[in-house]
Amino acid sequence: MTALLTTEPLRLGGALLLSGGWLALTFTMWRAHRNGAAVDTKDADWLVVHASQTGSAEQLARRSAALLATGGLAARAVCISALDRARLVSATRILFVASTYGEGDAPDTAARFAGLLATSGVDLAHLHYAVLALGDKNYANYCGFGRALDAWLARQGATRLFDRIDVDRGDAHALAAWQHHVGRLAGTIDAPDWDAPAYGDWRIVARTLENPGSAGAPLYRIALRPVAGLLPAWEAGDLAQVGPPDDPDHPREYSIASVPDEGRLELLVRLQRREDGNLGAASGWLCARARDTDLVHLRLRAHERFRLGANAGRPLIAIGNGSGLAGLRGLLKARIAAGRHDNWLLFGERNQIHDFLLRDELQDWRDGGRLAHLDLAFSRDQATRRYVQDVLRDEAARLRDWVERGAAIYVCGSLQGMAGGVHEALQAILGAPRLDALAAEGRYRRDVY
Repeated sequence: MTALLTTEPLRLGGALLLSGGWLALTFTMWRAHRNGAAVDTKDADWLVVHASQTGSAEQLARRSAALLATGGLAARAVCISALDRARLVSATRILFVASTYGEGDAPDTAARFAGLLATSGVDLAHLHYAVLALGDKNYANYCGFGRALDAWLARQGATRLFDRIDVDRGDAHALAAWQHHVGRLAGTIDAPDWDAPAYGDWRIVARTLENPGSAGAPLYRIALRPVAGLLPAWEAGDLAQVGPPDDPDHPREYSIASVPDEGRLELLVRLQRREDGNLGAASGWLCARARDTDLVHLRLRAHERFRLGANAGRPLIAIGNGSGLAGLRGLLKARIAAGRHDNWLLFGERNQIHDFLLRDELQDWRDGGRLAHLDLAFSRDQATRRYVQDVLRDEAARLRDWVERGAAIYVCGSLQGMAGGVHEALQAILGAPRLDALAAEGRYRRDVY
């Protein structure tokens, strides 16, 4: 994973603040969210619509709705997937929290709504709105989806409540400006700041090069324990944010590869090298520079959209490549510990001899029946390159059978190439309407970067 707000691009911590004021606001937020699940959004005076890839935009939307509620306003936080044309036309006040990932792409949850942005002639003269756009200036199309959404709404005649606010990788000043505007709409300006939780001090207890001799960049398996000794709780699918010493204001985010019962937090980190030859701020620190006596500043972040949740009782199809195996290992480890062995892993890398990550463990799971199927694609081991999407096409009948049996599909790894190719293969095998329905049900989830 990459920086906070790089892969979502906002991966802002959703944990509780330690202040009493924040606890009160959290209770209000929980109550508003709970009521919102039971009450149709048409009953709300305000909609706070989130377009989220990893859940950070959703957390901010819930906070915004809770802040409006403190002023006595009826506000509901809803996913953009529930905002169809009819609901949009009937709404009068909407706050949008819109993330962008990749090169200006809409989040998966906004796939249907993004099609509406290509149309015109929608009369929104009655609508008052504002947009919080989440992005990363390292990408050419910074805040691309949020900016496109803002421009489209204005073209349809909607009126801005205040100018769009763009957030670069969780910039605290931009988030404070949004909170200030929302607070003014609610009639309150004394709500506690939306700060991320503080970092804890950790130390590296093991570091292993997983792909010696690889033609690709080195990839390390890194194990850490907190200095305080007490291991915090997390769930499979969650994330670890690391504040590198060279760039502490922009933490990098990594999928957690382990579960708490293992007694340590594990990551799979690809050592990045910049164009000028210098090592990446976070990956260079974790993979090369940090010694076992150095402190690693780390905090956990719940990744609701990639947790097992309601899918814990379903068969699991896990698809990924490279360091994306970290997130998938966490999910598989949790399922195996719970006695669920209806697991199918499809994984891709370069060469089997160098890049078969976690080889012994995966083969042991397969041989012991804890993985029903283990399908591998090593792209450079034959004249014609072969990727996980090619394996999917070869196993189309099995895929359809697993989906009919209720399976959930989780994809983790690179956005460029793998995730797009897998998505196209799934559409070809299952049909686009069926895949959209799986996404709406929460049975098709992606954590891509």
